[in-house]
Amino acid sequence: MLARARSLQARFLPHGVADVLWQVLLFALAYYGYRTVRGWVDDPAGAAVAFQHARELIHLEQALNIFVEPSIQTWASTKPVIIDFASWMYINAQTSVTLGALAYLYLFHNASFYFVRNMFMVAMGIALVGYFVFPTAPPRFMPEWGFFDAVADFTGVHHDSVVIDSLFNPYAAVPSMHVCFALMVGGPLARLSRHRVTRVLWSLYPLLVTFVIVATANHFLTDAFLGALTAGLAAWAAAWLARARPAAWTFASGAQAV
Repeated sequence: MLARARSLQARFLPHGVADVLWQVLLFALAYYGYRTVRGWVDDPAGAAVAFQHARELIHLEQALNIFVEPSIQTWASTKPVIIDFASWMYINAQTSVTLGALAYLYLFHNASFYFVRNMFMVAMGIALVGYFVFPTAPPRFMPEWGFFDAVADFTGVHHDSVVIDSLFNPYAAVPSMHVCFALMVGGPLARLSRHRVTRVLWSLYPLLVTFVIVATANHFLTDAFLGALTAGLAAWAAAWLARARPAAWTFASGAQAV
């Protein structure tokens, strides 16, 4: 039994329990940074700036003829199954899917996990700068443009709830980390997938998340673009960092896939 336990640990936890705790600590520190930035902008003056930035994005998209978010949400709202799925997916994309994907990578593709981990650390650092420099109200706060809070309607928990207010930064719209995270887990898992179906599904996952954030009025298309740009910069940075520790931080695309 002891030999079996050691074999399982070597397979699923090749660097031991201490390494698992270290990874958890890194993500916890990133979340603490997120909470700290939220405190800098979560006041009446900061809220006014965030709403002004949202209006600027709307005017930019109108000038570019890409302000289609109200039409997308209106269409989705006429299809109860679609708007409810989008609301459910918005909640779970950042929790169940992302955390599950990271855990899967750590347990079953450990050689590739550290590259993805580095991408997340860089991307979250970029996001913190974005939230501080350009706090932006999400579309759902702007009913005058035809938006409504689909997630709140789905869950019955509104953004002014004490629980929601304590956990999430209401003005963290730029960049969209839903799109950024979707690319940073979807891309690696697509590369590691052996089967065509899972490869296609993970490749399409970022597009699904982009639709979700727009249909639920949580982000503008500009936010999604900047989220994708953040993911691209994070991937470049992770590749650059891998030069320092190529044996540990290089993405192992040739690892056994499932």
